[in-house]
Amino acid sequence: MQLLTDSQPMSDATGNVLILGVYQSGELPPAAEAFEKQTEGLLGRLREQDEFCGKLGEMVVLFEVPSLKVSKVVLLGMGEREDLDQAAAFRLGATISKKLAAKPLDRMVVDLDEWTTPLVESALAGLMVGCENASLYQAEKKRFPIQEVVWRHATPGALESAKMLGESINLTRRLVNQPPEDLYPETFAQTAEEVARMADLEIEVWDQERLTEEKCGALLAVARGSARPPRLIILRHMGAEKDSPIMALVGKGVTFDSGGLSLKPSESMLNMKADMAGGATVLGAMQAIGWLKLPVNAIGVIGLVENMPGSQAYKLGDVLTSRNGKTIEVHNTDAEGRLVLADALDVACEQGADHLIDLATLTGACVVALGLEVAGVMSNDDEWQEIFLEAAKTSGEYAWPLPMFPEYRDQIRGTIADIKNVGNGRWGGAITAGKFLQEFVGDTPWVHVDIAGPSFIEKATDWQDTGGSGAFVRTLVEIARTWKPNSNQPSTL
Repeated sequence: MQLLTDSQPMSDATGNVLILGVYQSGELPPAAEAFEKQTEGLLGRLREQDEFCGKLGEMVVLFEVPSLKVSKVVLLGMGEREDLDQAAAFRLGATISKKLAAKPLDRMVVDLDEWTTPLVESALAGLMVGCENASLYQAEKKRFPIQEVVWRHATPGALESAKMLGESINLTRRLVNQPPEDLYPETFAQTAEEVARMADLEIEVWDQERLTEEKCGALLAVARGSARPPRLIILRHMGAEKDSPIMALVGKGVTFDSGGLSLKPSESMLNMKADMAGGATVLGAMQAIGWLKLPVNAIGVIGLVENMPGSQAYKLGDVLTSRNGKTIEVHNTDAEGRLVLADALDVACEQGADHLIDLATLTGACVVALGLEVAGVMSNDDEWQEIFLEAAKTSGEYAWPLPMFPEYRDQIRGTIADIKNVGNGRWGGAITAGKFLQEFVGDTPWVHVDIAGPSFIEKATDWQDTGGSGAFVRTLVEIARTWKPNSNQPSTL
């Protein structure tokens, strides 16, 4: 997709389609006002007849409008002006392309309003996301990238950053949507190496031998049941001064989770190709951070395994020694993601991380608590958690804090080892998983984000397709852009 801008008169616009924005209040942006005059009050008549009122995402298609060179005009409802934020802009962009990219389009012209750069960037990123669905392996494509998009009144910088952000979200979505026969630790690492080359990131890939040398006993135990050897990826973007604080993004990368010997039923296993969404989110965010050349020091650490019930699989009752020396009783081999993250978090701390964010499809308990649209957030540092939550709010991605009272720690106390990998029964399972991870971050400010719900969309909406969502790539990029390490408050664009 090529993104362009211009400011020529609307009557001179050429292409398959012209998108015009209209606010719900009846307020008309300049382009819509010109259209209203040109069509002798068509918008007013549509509103009087309740055919179009400008609700967010509402669309009406008009064909062969006199005096316009485009094939058709789409009126797009933008809701109330005062409610328009980056979240709404992203949804509007995705709604446009999801609706119109069902057929090949050579050229689309968009004139919504003279928006700020963050709004334009969000809308264009959403437009790029809406052009791509999960049909990676279908012979007959049902979604087509738009060849040229002309976003009127946009700055070249907004177009460039939007494309980088949209492509990074789609990278995460494609990885989540790939089947496990194609995406496994080795091939994920190969993709990461290509991303590092394109985004000018430093990269290290630890193979099984290196992981053994590094005493990553928790991660290696999970990998034992699979014929696919594990990997651990370290990505670096040093965009700030050498002595500036380092933000580490840590992702769970279980490329397929059968549950191991605590085997999942078939219904629960079907979408377990998506159990690497945390790792995919980190990779997508690091690509965007590198492409945007953000003035921040950021590292990404992704632990990659398959959890399978092979003859060498780790067993219930095993005691594992993690990289930081803590011993772990295995009470459930399907609580494997926290074991992978335990060693990955320790690696991130050793790499010099001053602040940590980990992302993982960690628990079904979080989905029970918050539903499919909301991520659970846990932390050992209120200020760092608030920075994350504010960035998520700005980006329009839903996250909600869960308590981390010290009593939850008692539930993971081990009998013959330091800790065990599950709590006492069903209750508070998302939080006991968070308390487990806290054992591996020391005093480093840390946020844990359980994305088990929002990382994979089970039911399509007007602006979202089923499959990988790319959730929280935008939030991580927002933090990288706005984080002021010596300030208690996040800044805004």
